[in-house]
Formats: sequence, structure tokens, C-alpha cells
Amino acid sequence: QVHLVESGGGLVQAGGSLRLSCAASGRTFTSNPMGWFRQAPGKEREFVAAINWSGGPTYYKDSVKGRFTISRDNAKNTVYLQMNSLKPEDTAVYYCAAKGKTGWSPPPNLSRQTEYDYWGQGTQVTVSS
Repeated sequence: QVHLVESGGGLVQAGGSLRLSCAASGRTFTSNPMGWFRQAPGKEREFVAAINWSGGPTYYKDSVKGRFTISRDNAKNTVYLQMNSLKPEDTAVYYCAAKGKTGWSPPPNLSRQTEYDYWGQGTQVTVSS
């Protein structure tokens, strides 16, 4: 059974940093696209960042470009989201996701929740002003 477990969330002041981790178990995702999404209170879940494969192309929501960095360590079957210069509007539950099928996905597809087959339970990130 596949599990994605996020960690690293918490409370941070505006301008601070957090590093989220998503550890996968049950299968490897070495060649599978993986992504991060978030859902703020009262809002729909939205795309944040995605990576096609280790060291490969990365994609970001416009509002996080230059502040967030997605990366992965295939040896650990883990994907990360380094978040710097955090803003109160970054407050949300952050979810990681993995596509079940291996191989490259076109960038527009990576921002769609339907592209992914596996989801974590989420980790809360709260940014105070």
C-alpha cells in the first residue's frame, strides 16, 4: 500500500522559512512526477510546485516563484519544498502528490490535481504577520 507522509509544517513569522518533506512508502517514485498543492481555509486546493524527475524540470505557481524550491531525493524516496520569505497568504494545509505512471508529464498537466494518483494527508503551515 502506498503512503505519502508530509512533515515540516508549523508556525513561522512572515519572512521566515520552512522546509516540507514528503516521504513515500509502498513503492518508489524515481521516475514519476511529484507535486505540492495547498488549501487555505475557505478556498479550493491549488497547485504550488511540481518536479518531473530528480534534477529535472521544475514548475511553480507564479506567486511562489523565487521563494519556493521543489527538489527530490530518489535514494530516500522523498520530495521537498523549501519555502523562504514566507507571507501570511502562504498559510494553508500543504499536500504532496505523486503520479502513478512513470515518465515525463507536460507542464500544463502538472498543475492539475487529476494528474496525480497518490496524496498525502497534509501538513499545516501558518505564517503570522
